[in-house]
Amino acid sequence: MANETAPKSPGKSEKRKNAWKSLPDVWALIKPRRGLLAAGFVLMAINRVAGLVLPVSTKYFVDNVVLHRQVQLLTPIVLGVLGATIVQGLTSFSLTQLLSKSAQKMITDLRRRVQAHIGRLPVSYYDANKTGALVSRIMSDVEGVRNLVGTGLVEFVGGLMTAVIALVYLLHTSVEMTVVAFSILLVFGFGISRAFKTIRPIFRARPKITAEVTGRLTESLGGVRVVKGYHAEEREEKIFASGVQRLLDNVLKTLTATSLMSLSGSMLLGVVSVLMLEFGGHKMLAGTLTPGQWFAYNAFLAFLIAPVFQIVAIGTQITEAITGLERTREILNEKLEDEEPGRTQTLDRVSGRVEMEHVSFAYDTRKEVLHEVEPENQQSSG
Repeated sequence: MANETAPKSPGKSEKRKNAWKSLPDVWALIKPRRGLLAAGFVLMAINRVAGLVLPVSTKYFVDNVVLHRQVQLLTPIVLGVLGATIVQGLTSFSLTQLLSKSAQKMITDLRRRVQAHIGRLPVSYYDANKTGALVSRIMSDVEGVRNLVGTGLVEFVGGLMTAVIALVYLLHTSVEMTVVAFSILLVFGFGISRAFKTIRPIFRARPKITAEVTGRLTESLGGVRVVKGYHAEEREEKIFASGVQRLLDNVLKTLTATSLMSLSGSMLLGVVSVLMLEFGGHKMLAGTLTPGQWFAYNAFLAFLIAPVFQIVAIGTQITEAITGLERTREILNEKLEDEEPGRTQTLDRVSGRVEMEHVSFAYDTRKEVLHEVEPENQQSSG
């Protein structure tokens, strides 16, 4: 007997190569909107810097106003926090108007392109793909792409920028406490990266399952007379039940994974908070850290931890976006009907007669529609 070898699963280098393949598509979407993204990054930078005013003012409020009774500083601190809050509100509003609306316009343009492209594909493509699956690709696959141009990506970068600023402040306040907290964050970050390698295939499978279930349901409802004519209601029920069960299993796996990451994040926050109480208490009793510095330190620590929680939320959204973009690109890479070789023929001079001699035709090479047609009476046209 011949030995059969199972197909090898793609290695890490192959997966990395496939991931890099999406970058040109991502850049193609971002390039026409890079001015908007640049403006969004500026607004986000202003927004995040304004958000740092409150934790900075906490130190002066506790140490100077409360402990040392410097009441003259209270009004400037309050006005500074109020002004920063107004700036945060205005920049957040501007970001939504600027980027979110641009992302929705981009989705509309993509849907038009995909629909126009599908409409010009050969009939054989329709034979191989269910109508509902095509509808799902046009309407659903491009939806998540908004996170590549919308506020999701900008907020993520803004969170990282805030984390860098916060890390500088934390090191300036206490190197010992910061090293402990940052080491825990690095361990958690490594765990998050490993978790996403597990979740990504699950997210990639969901649009495909959804398209299959939607496609079957659309065809079943559209051809309900045929279904009833063949008494196939029970068969369709079983097929649909099997499809939605696969979709449910996929969603449950995703929920379990994201819940575990959220639980890990909560545990991380708890452990870091307990350690900061321990270290901070000893330092304040030793006189090397003031109460105001401790409060400000914990506020800035929150800005360092926040991007980790953003990774859980936005990282999932960006994964969905790239998956949808890959599926959309698969359609746009399909050759149009007019581009098929031999699709059109150029005639020198037409004599006015049409003759058929051994005519065969097929939309799909495996399924002929006409075979060796040669009518007895040839028709002619003037």
